Amino acid sequence: MKKSTKPWGGRFKESTHSIVEEFTASIHFDKRLYRYDIEGSIAHCEMLAKKRIISAEEKKVILSGLKGILGDMERGDFEYSPDLEDIHMVVEKALIERIGDIGGKLHTGRSRNDQVSLDVRLYLRDETKGILKLLNGLKTTIVKVAKREADVIMPGYTHLQKAQPVCLSHYLLAFWEMIARDEKRLEECYGRINVMPLGSAALAGTSIPIDREYVAKRLKFPEITKNSLDAVSDRDFVAEFIFDAGLLMMHMSRLCEDLILWSSDEFNFVEISDSFTTGSSIMPQKKNPDVAELIRGKTGRIYGNLITILTVMKGLPMAYDRDLQEDKEPLFDTVDTVKISLSVLAEMIKRLKFNREKMMSEAVKGFSTATDIAEYLVMKGVPFREAHKTVGALVLYCIEEGKDLASLEIEEIRRFYKDADDDIYHCMNVRNSVDSRNIPGGTARAMVVKRIKEIETEKL
Repeated sequence: MKKSTKPWGGRFKESTHSIVEEFTASIHFDKRLYRYDIEGSIAHCEMLAKKRIISAEEKKVILSGLKGILGDMERGDFEYSPDLEDIHMVVEKALIERIGDIGGKLHTGRSRNDQVSLDVRLYLRDETKGILKLLNGLKTTIVKVAKREADVIMPGYTHLQKAQPVCLSHYLLAFWEMIARDEKRLEECYGRINVMPLGSAALAGTSIPIDREYVAKRLKFPEITKNSLDAVSDRDFVAEFIFDAGLLMMHMSRLCEDLILWSSDEFNFVEISDSFTTGSSIMPQKKNPDVAELIRGKTGRIYGNLITILTVMKGLPMAYDRDLQEDKEPLFDTVDTVKISLSVLAEMIKRLKFNREKMMSEAVKGFSTATDIAEYLVMKGVPFREAHKTVGALVLYCIEEGKDLASLEIEEIRRFYKDADDDIYHCMNVRNSVDSRNIPGGTARAMVVKRIKEIETEKL
């Protein structure tokens, strides 16, 4: 076998076996980091020149070569060689081929270990900002629809059984609150992503007199890592991002689950736009909520990605290990999945048509104002547990007689509570029931409108 020609091959007598080349290569997926790899290299080059580790002329030549490679990659005119393992080696080899041995000076004072951490942090920093914008767009859409549907009453459910009537807007704003928490988590995660690791080198730092603070400032990092061992082996920020994405996907999945149920004939609460549904290859009448189903399904992929990164990390000895190459595919997949899911969900929500009459008619059913009657009795001085038992017996009577609460005569009600007056019928009205929940966080229309105004004011 011929001697290794790898940049790291000086101590190797044999070249890498072809199957090992294929097995260890990551260029087929980490090439998406090319822009960040070159951005980091430009900042590193400028720092080397500032510290007079390379000359001003060498800096000029290196920067010209890097920018030329970047231009070719942006235009799609660059051929990625799979035998060069990763994006770092691809860029370095291309640079040396273009400008000669001077290109070999660029790697002074750094390692692929801190270089890849930098690339991933730069990439994820940008992607997190983009996802935060999409989150804000989804929140805005939810508020607009909630404002439009402020007068609509629907049945609220627990255990998927009718429980109490609520405002549709209150329901929608529940998801706004979930998304707002997702947004806050990602903002906090962004702060832990936004730390500069370059200069940690392989694991111990470097004896070359580099200026890490200069590179951090050049790349707009507010701080640098404090421990070189930790810096090259840390993927907490990746795991945290995927966890946050998993919660976000779970919230979107829950909304989609309701929309899937509500769009069925059995519920008939909502119609999803034709442009966000598909048909059947055999049944001409079908209109399937495939977009909502796919968001629900893709949530599991993100959970899988989280388990992947946690499993990769759980047994690693300090410091860098090649296992960390396996962080990128689950990360990239998570970013791509979250972005498209957020985009498509926001557009689908804009076009929802709620069947307001059906929602109202169903809100009346299922003895949904039974709790209101119990609370009426409480306000008359009846202990709650006694009131609960009394209304339970009243509901059983209605079931046996085939009646609903509002159709009962006052004398029938007095069989169960002898001091009942005609004012008891007020609390049996679903709109009155909703508006009686007039406390902060309650479903009363006044509270919902107030919360919408608070949200709109917070955004200003």
